[in-house]
Amino acid sequence: MQPVIDAAVYIVDDDASVREALAWLLRSRRLGSQAFDSAEAFLEIIEGAHLPPRPACLLLDVRMPGMSGLALFERLVERGLHQALPVIFLTGHADVPTAVSAVKRGAFDFCEKPFSDNALVDRVEQALAQSATIVQAQQVRARLRQRLGELTDRERAVMQLVIEGLPNKRIADQLDISVRTVEVHRARVFDKMEVKSAVELANLLREF
Repeated sequence: MQPVIDAAVYIVDDDASVREALAWLLRSRRLGSQAFDSAEAFLEIIEGAHLPPRPACLLLDVRMPGMSGLALFERLVERGLHQALPVIFLTGHADVPTAVSAVKRGAFDFCEKPFSDNALVDRVEQALAQSATIVQAQQVRARLRQRLGELTDRERAVMQLVIEGLPNKRIADQLDISVRTVEVHRARVFDKMEVKSAVELANLLREF
């Protein structure tokens, strides 16, 4: 699998030697990373974020002083970030049951220490691929919401009837406006929504 271009791998571990080793390993596979020595430090950079601006994943130690990796994961789940920012837990043998439980709640995977370098990076690349798909879909929905927000109330009314398959004459009768006015609003809706047909418009909003 080719590395995801312009992706970020975050490392959260209180052990400096682990952070350095992981950063070196990721560089060897052309993956950039950013390391943090605590869950609290990582939370500071995502404060107020609803989704990562680019594909990303998190390598997260289970046990750390202060906020644990599991507590950080729960915060990500609460904010709906754990899908766009897949979490791979790094765990010792004693924490395997905890990591398995986290996977059942939505973590991407866990790797038991000492882990296989190749296996870990393979899972990182798979997590980044998942993140890329989700981030792209979220960005598409955000652009769609923006386009919908640019419609006037009348354009929204016309759009809804167009989606229902009504011809212009029936739309005009239903909204008590002229057919020419319907045609103008219809054209503006298509232009603002960046579509060329009623079918394309319906499909676009169905995905939304």
